[in-house]
Amino acid sequence: MMRHEAWFAGVDWASEAHHVCVVGGDGSKRAERIFRHGGAGLAEMADWIAARCGGAAPEDIPVAIEIPHGPVVESLMDHGFAVYSINPKQLDRFRDRHSPAGAKDDSLDARVLADALRTDLHHFRRIDPVDPVVIELRAWSRIDEELTRDRTRLSNRVREQLWRYYPQILDAVGSVVEPWVLDLWAKVPTPAKARRVQRRTLESLLKRHRIRRITADQLFDILRAPAVAVAPGTTEAAVAHIRSISERLRLVHRQLAHAKREIARLIDVLADSEDSGSDQPGGQRDVTVLSSLPGVGQTVLATLLAEAPQALARRDYKALRCMCGVAPVTRRSGKYKLVVRRMAAHARLRDAVYHWARVAVQRDPVSKAKYAALRGRSHGHARALRSVADRLLAVACAMLRNQTCYRPPQPAEDHAA
Repeated sequence: MMRHEAWFAGVDWASEAHHVCVVGGDGSKRAERIFRHGGAGLAEMADWIAARCGGAAPEDIPVAIEIPHGPVVESLMDHGFAVYSINPKQLDRFRDRHSPAGAKDDSLDARVLADALRTDLHHFRRIDPVDPVVIELRAWSRIDEELTRDRTRLSNRVREQLWRYYPQILDAVGSVVEPWVLDLWAKVPTPAKARRVQRRTLESLLKRHRIRRITADQLFDILRAPAVAVAPGTTEAAVAHIRSISERLRLVHRQLAHAKREIARLIDVLADSEDSGSDQPGGQRDVTVLSSLPGVGQTVLATLLAEAPQALARRDYKALRCMCGVAPVTRRSGKYKLVVRRMAAHARLRDAVYHWARVAVQRDPVSKAKYAALRGRSHGHARALRSVADRLLAVACAMLRNQTCYRPPQPAEDHAA
């Protein structure tokens, strides 16, 4: 039986053009070409790779690229190629095999990518197609994060201006990120207006926004406190500044609320699709299992589902702990040993599991006990939370493999744990 020759391709992508190199099973360069970015260019690139690989089927041609997503990856996968992602730091090490002097160019990188697959294919994971709902969820999750940052930035500017001339309103509301604060400020934008406001106006505003942590009488008394003496024109300038910011802040509030509704809807869609595709009627599915864990809210759940779908599908604890930055890095040589924090991590996943662990320490007795034990051994707050997050990831993977929901331990189980 004749054995077909192995072929490998590497794509050094860029914003305007992509450099492609095809190598044979013996490592020799067989073809090389540059393709413009665009629908026609990407389609031509896929056809060219297939034509230069001796008639091999696309699924039998491994293609290496530095990114795990994007139009180039999606176009290659759509044409049936087996696409592998190689981390830029890994590529830098592979490049040294071809150029010890440190030379670098697009042609060399494309060849290095292809040759890395030829020699170390078993070390890389193939990029799997992602559920369209997950892609949409990822976009809304990132939109939610961006809008939250915008809200914080704009709210800080409002707080700065209020502190400048109207500190008593800060004493009354505490946090200025909540939407009702803008409505309150619109009613009493200056200390002079606050002295003339009626109690029933404040009562109606608090009732409309369902604010119960402060009464209308308390708010009335705080707002009528003596005002700060400011230079003439300061109040008018600050009011104008806040008025310009408030319009943008109101828009961000509306967009953020819409983003959270979309995230909730997409999570429900994933849960419904998993339930309908279950092999066993009534069996637990991934969304239900993950959401049952202590400390997992909508934001953390959406981030896990959107940013680590393949690792979750594989129940790959080792990959998850590295992506989330909770796996420590050990450097050992002879008698020398150093354990340091992992810096190479997915930023969104790292932040998500940090807050997951922080909330779990407050609500889960086992996590709380582990955190207390680590703090008792002189570990810092962040270091202890990373260890708590590491345990939670291990528990999550075990639950996903067994398709069981989290069951809070009983007092006797707490002692045994």
